[in-house]
Amino acid sequence: MAARRGEPRPAAKTETKEIDWDPKTKLGKLVRSGKIKTMSDALKSGLPVREPEIVDVLLPEISDEVIDVNMVQRMTDSGRRVKFVITVAVGNNDGFIGFGQAKGKEVGSSIRKAIENAKLNIIGIRRGCGSWECGCKKPHTVPFAIKGKSGSVEITLKPAPQGIGLATGNVAKKILTLAGVKDCWAFTKGKTKTTVNYAKAVFNALEENAEMRILPDQTKKVGIVSGAIGIQKEEEIKEQMLQPGQNPIIDETKEEDKEA
Repeated sequence: MAARRGEPRPAAKTETKEIDWDPKTKLGKLVRSGKIKTMSDALKSGLPVREPEIVDVLLPEISDEVIDVNMVQRMTDSGRRVKFVITVAVGNNDGFIGFGQAKGKEVGSSIRKAIENAKLNIIGIRRGCGSWECGCKKPHTVPFAIKGKSGSVEITLKPAPQGIGLATGNVAKKILTLAGVKDCWAFTKGKTKTTVNYAKAVFNALEENAEMRILPDQTKKVGIVSGAIGIQKEEEIKEQMLQPGQNPIIDETKEEDKEA
């Protein structure tokens, strides 16, 4: 059954855990061997995501949404050259979001390339209940106010109580839905009709959300959860409290390299 207009379309059925894939990078080999089983562990490992198949294996339920299709033309001596610039966002609707762009002569191949680029730029965001009007401690909104900027567009995302929904523009609503945010206030400045800059500003704000340092007592107070809720375990919550450089996955791989 085809997806309705405006709704994120599910990933292709061929992208499953049984994908035929020969990993080339260290992270890909760890995922293939089963030592890294979740996307959160892959991002915490500190190794760069260089292969889109890593995301296909760890997040089989990932969806993609085409944000913008722009046609650019260039006049040459031999005639007019037409190319398409595609802007795409991908996410699992549960804490992971990616953003990518691609340019090509054909729309179909450009969309596939943009989806791959978005998978390589995937990040895990933090969610919680940062609204003073709610206090439910459930991860339904952003835990604190965050700002993003691209070009002339500036956006501020603020926590909202349960039931408000996404009080944002259509572009921001698509990206936040893919990221798994259910309630949020948004305040924008600049020319938001520029779809690409608007989308980049929203993703930049979510990057600030993922990079900001949080104290352990604030995590408990607001109920902050990083990454997917469906596979969240007590062990993963404890790992969020570890200081940088104390990742058990990296320590194990380093010990194996020394023994080899």
